[in-house]
Amino acid sequence: MELKEYTRSQLALRNGSDRHEIWIAYKGMIYDVGSSRLWRNGKHYEHWAGQDLSEELDNDAPHNANVFDKFKIVGKLKS
Repeated sequence: MELKEYTRSQLALRNGSDRHEIWIAYKGMIYDVGSSRLWRNGKHYEHWAGQDLSEELDNDAPHNANVFDKFKIVGKLKS
């Protein structure tokens, strides 16, 4: 099954503030992080949902990319 592509503008709408969807992008993939209690209200420490966090997470995160294994991939970020 081919994943749907979303633009950065479409991703920005899934920031947890006015919809139930809490999505973030990492390395071109879009993840639904809404099931995590750490992402309530679209914020996780200094990170905000609805955006591509690839650079921030690669430079800042205390965990590795395996943290995304537990989240559903909902699409791809359109380049």
